[in-house]
Amino acid sequence: MATGHEANAPTAGEYIVHHLTHFNTTHEAQKSIVDWSVLNLDSIFWSVAIGVITLFFLWRAASKATSGVPGRFQAAVEFIVEMVADQAKGIVHSAESRKFVAPLALTVFIWIFLMNAMDLLPVDLLPRIWQAMNGNEHAFLRVVPTADLNITLGMSVGVLLICLYYNIKIKGLGGWVHELFAAPFGDKWFLYPVNFLMQLIEFAAKTISHGMRLFGNMYAGELLFMLIALMGATWGSGGVAGPLLFLGHVVAGSLWAIFHILIITLQAFIFMMLTLVYVGQAHESH
Repeated sequence: MATGHEANAPTAGEYIVHHLTHFNTTHEAQKSIVDWSVLNLDSIFWSVAIGVITLFFLWRAASKATSGVPGRFQAAVEFIVEMVADQAKGIVHSAESRKFVAPLALTVFIWIFLMNAMDLLPVDLLPRIWQAMNGNEHAFLRVVPTADLNITLGMSVGVLLICLYYNIKIKGLGGWVHELFAAPFGDKWFLYPVNFLMQLIEFAAKTISHGMRLFGNMYAGELLFMLIALMGATWGSGGVAGPLLFLGHVVAGSLWAIFHILIITLQAFIFMMLTLVYVGQAHESH
């Protein structure tokens, strides 16, 4: 961060607040983590752009597939496809449903993995490019869509809608409504309000925890990268502390990035697996 204008350089707190502020329709910091009255344009842009990349990746894999000896790219894609298909087969027992659910799970896994992987880019790289394009040193830009709770909750709500669809498709509207009032404590009229309340709580808990689990892990990882980046800001300061902290920045950043590869993969896998589990539960009767 040392630029030769240290007098005007932001403090550590200002640096983190700046990097945690979205480019949104108000062009200022949100007053809460979740605010659906404000559109976070950066999260929308990057999630859509990475979604397009995901579809291109899948299309290219399908168009290049051959029956002969696969290349590295095809082998990697086939490994992922088989892994997802095996998981879907073990959880969703309807072969008809798996025709949609398995490709959905595959898309979710790759899409979330790529969105998570944006966290591996240098913290200041894309924001600095964005600031240069705007000619404004205070321009905001966050590039990890899954570190935005609005995005992760939006995806979990999408999974909820799919579960509701399969509940109605598999059990029929009447059968599902009956299940809402008859489970989990039994088909007794005096238990209907309790059963219905428990069902609503279950749907809400699944949806909220589904989105918040991904957000919490990615937000924490993003924040840790910012703290590590602050260590590199001491380069050029007087004494021995500056170079030592910069060395610590390089070492800690490298080690955390390597470990973070496991985290971004694991979080994509967990979100995909929970999607399959929730859809599978929608096929089952209580």
